Amino acid sequence: MIDAGTWTTAAYLIAALLFVVSLAGLSRHETSRSGVVFGIAGMTIALVATAVVALGSASALGIALLLVALVIGAAIGLWRARVVEMTGMPELIALMHSFVGLAAVLVGWNGFLEVEGGGVKAGTSELAGSLLGIHHAEVVIGVFIGAVTFTGSIVAYLKLSAKIKSAPLQLPGKNVLNLGALVAFAVLTVVFVITPNVGLLVVVTALALLLGVHLVASIGGGDMPVVVSMLNSYSGWAAAASGFLLGNDLLIITGALVGSSGAYLSYIMCKAMNRSFLSVIAGGFGAPTSSGGAEVTGEHREIDAAGVAEMLAGARSVVITPGYGMAVAQAQYPVADLTRKLREQGVEVRFGVHPVAGRLPGHMNVLLAEAQVPYDIVLEMDEINDDLADTDVVLVIGANDTVNPAAAEDPGSPIAGMPVLRVWEAGNVIVFKRSMATGYAGVQNPLFFRENTQMLFGDAKERVQDILAALKSLTPTG
Repeated sequence: MIDAGTWTTAAYLIAALLFVVSLAGLSRHETSRSGVVFGIAGMTIALVATAVVALGSASALGIALLLVALVIGAAIGLWRARVVEMTGMPELIALMHSFVGLAAVLVGWNGFLEVEGGGVKAGTSELAGSLLGIHHAEVVIGVFIGAVTFTGSIVAYLKLSAKIKSAPLQLPGKNVLNLGALVAFAVLTVVFVITPNVGLLVVVTALALLLGVHLVASIGGGDMPVVVSMLNSYSGWAAAASGFLLGNDLLIITGALVGSSGAYLSYIMCKAMNRSFLSVIAGGFGAPTSSGGAEVTGEHREIDAAGVAEMLAGARSVVITPGYGMAVAQAQYPVADLTRKLREQGVEVRFGVHPVAGRLPGHMNVLLAEAQVPYDIVLEMDEINDDLADTDVVLVIGANDTVNPAAAEDPGSPIAGMPVLRVWEAGNVIVFKRSMATGYAGVQNPLFFRENTQMLFGDAKERVQDILAALKSLTPTG
């Protein structure tokens, strides 16, 4: 007869395989829904297997606490998933990362107290000699990664939800502080492995909590998409560390998958911004610089919805570049309607999406998919940039920093060298904005003053609806 341990191992193996398939599915628009389903199935199997193991060995009180935790967690998760807006997804995900970090801290502390309270030094535990040293290293590393993830994610949540300013915290010698904290952690880890005690673990926990706050607070708002993917990676490694402490293979595998995929995503996004990961940690876009770039001067021109409608009606090709402003205005649905209307009239319509558009990796892609915009006309920056010079009209809806020509033309700009959508090469550019304010990175945009650019002020959703109404009046009936 197969014992419970074998069944659990088999369940964990199936769950791990489902997680791998889920990641593969999520890598493409067309298979993303099935990827989510595979992920849900894998997590369900993992939860059931873990609960069955726990129920078989726990006391009545332990079983009751486990069931209560499952019910409360499921209820909160379902409620948040139902009420959250797409504009609230970045901060929700940051908050979820903080829970993973906190869990890793609690698991680490529990692992230490359980072993130290079990008479390890007297030789009454299975852990002894080098194994005991490895265990203590796992504890301190897991607590450190978890604590950094916890407070860093909290700060990211506060920035993304506009509860604190997105500008970077500029403490004197901030990079030295970060490096010093890492050196101190390395020294404390060695000391803790040799002479483990509660006092040292308290110091490591406090150091990591402070480092997490300073690390993310020092990063500028323009780098928030990278921060979210970076924290995603941290949460994965925190989960893997918890897996080692608990002897749970599935946690180790899942944590490694999340950690490595998050790290790779951070690399891709840094590459898309022509920046190194270390430069993001060192300050980020929006930080004060010694050279703020060339002064932006000139007069902007305005246009109304009727004028835009006439321009679109006479266009051969149109490219729409969305940004976070589209998400805030929830304009994706009228934008999808406008796309269908123009395509029905024979106008070629495509979307150009910058890798860091919005405040979450893939934010714009999810919004457009939600509005049922066809996948095949949603193109990445590298796929659309060379076609912009042959485009009649570009609609910039809520984007700012990702279409800033200063990145390509002004070596003194804080975003110099960042690859952007070259929308200014098109015949006409219409910029949807509420005002002439700077973007999230706090950098002026000379695009607004170009001769081929016109500003359409107001709520993006309302303006697109006005354009649709004007287009209908221009379309012959009967």
